[in-house]
Amino acid sequence: MGANLSAASDESLLENLQGGSHEAFTELVNRHSRRFFGLAYRLVANKSDAEDIVQDAFLKLWNRPRLWNPGRQAKFTTWFYRVVINLCLDHKKKRRPLSLSEDVDPVDANPGQDALLDVHQKQAILEKFICELPERQQLALNLCFYEGLSNEQAAEIIGVKVKALQSLLMRAKTTLKDKAKRFLDGGST
Repeated sequence: MGANLSAASDESLLENLQGGSHEAFTELVNRHSRRFFGLAYRLVANKSDAEDIVQDAFLKLWNRPRLWNPGRQAKFTTWFYRVVINLCLDHKKKRRPLSLSEDVDPVDANPGQDALLDVHQKQAILEKFICELPERQQLALNLCFYEGLSNEQAAEIIGVKVKALQSLLMRAKTTLKDKAKRFLDGGST
């Protein structure tokens, strides 16, 4: 495979991986690690845990490359999203949720940092609210808005119809708006 490795499709790389190719595996890891780390990080809210989850997902692929079956899955990435998501959900079941104070790093505020701190605090609050959503609403938001997947792709990954995905997104947005309004009005979330 050699020189054409970077131009090869994921599916072609997987076929080579199933034949024992270390190079094909390395190319898949290099090609997709960042994407799947981003998803894992948004789902578990911890850099170290997200790195471990993505590493575990790729090790699962390396140890059992035949888990991906081209006859059953449309694309490698669709299948691998499911692997990473399932590992994230398993991880979250084992771990207690973080409080907001743990999400926000303390920063010595100075006039130049006030605006930046405000942006980081707002982002942390939004992430906290997203983490409080039901799992499928979280997944829908993450896949459609952060990953930039189409509704059809996200629905396939989650295992629902497109209409159901749209309903999940609508409920998630409504809940987030309500939580944000209560927070800004000084109420509890």
